[in-house]
Amino acid sequence: MKDRNRQIDDLFQGGHSLRAGEVAGALGVTRQTAHRHLRELVAAGYLVVEGAGRSTRYRKTNPVDERRYAIAGLEEDRVWSDMSAPGMVASDLPKAAEKVLHYVLTELVNNAIDHSGSVEVEVRLARVDLTIELEVSDHGVGVFRHVRDKLGLESEIHALQELSKGKTTTMPSHHTGEGIFFSSKAANRFLIESGELRWIVDSRKNDTAVGTVAPPVHGTTVRAEVDSEKPNDLTAIFAEYTRDFVFSRTRTVVRLFAIGTEFVSRSEAKRLVHGLEKFREVVLDFEGVDLVGQGFADEVFRVWAHQHPEVLLIPTGMNEPIAFMIERAIRERAES
Repeated sequence: MKDRNRQIDDLFQGGHSLRAGEVAGALGVTRQTAHRHLRELVAAGYLVVEGAGRSTRYRKTNPVDERRYAIAGLEEDRVWSDMSAPGMVASDLPKAAEKVLHYVLTELVNNAIDHSGSVEVEVRLARVDLTIELEVSDHGVGVFRHVRDKLGLESEIHALQELSKGKTTTMPSHHTGEGIFFSSKAANRFLIESGELRWIVDSRKNDTAVGTVAPPVHGTTVRAEVDSEKPNDLTAIFAEYTRDFVFSRTRTVVRLFAIGTEFVSRSEAKRLVHGLEKFREVVLDFEGVDLVGQGFADEVFRVWAHQHPEVLLIPTGMNEPIAFMIERAIRERAES
């Protein structure tokens, strides 16, 4: 959709219905130009036509497709074929948006098939303005509980932390653990709710957050939003986190690893670096962190870094006191 069509779409916010002449006047274009753009939006399914002749008006439509599948014998490609068939929400999307949506939908359905323990999986696609909203939900054991139990972690929040790093899998013979990580980066906004936890990755705001859910969610619900006109570049995302076609780089948001914004203990540091030896390059994002203690910095940048010299640690987003503590630990490692 062109920029002009996006401007037209904005005119219909709030449920307004408009005539072509009103659209032309608002945009300062001819009625003929307005008609052409309106026809494009109708053909794409973003607008519907009401009335005829001089009484013709246009309004927005937000279609929804929902399917429920028995998991036994299910293949994720079948779900994509169903949801992207002609006339469905996912049909006739711009190629870049279709590529992202195809990837995220099949990864999430595959996770439900292999890990949820649920009898069924529900898939919902909706068009809301220029955004395609995907929801995949099941009534199984729950993703955070599943990872906690299979990996012997202390809590579900620790499971969430591990998933945020990438390469966390409970079936290493079948999965690399990359699906949720890359899906969270590919969508413009990504959310998982399971048990009492909610994990949000918002690439529009370049932000990540963890919250609580009340009442708790039975099973797992994942929602992903893809901007049909401005999707994330899936090829660029893979390139950012891979080297020689291998998933070897990750970005870890430090504030996910404690309650609050102060990190002082070695135990917090150990949770942060757990599993990061699987990567060759790790970006540690300290954005939003107010303080780190000597023990925390020493454990990460001297002790762990000495044990894993093959892994390059790249701290970013530091305030001046944090930068001082980290530089001090790095210097002590070099001198030891």
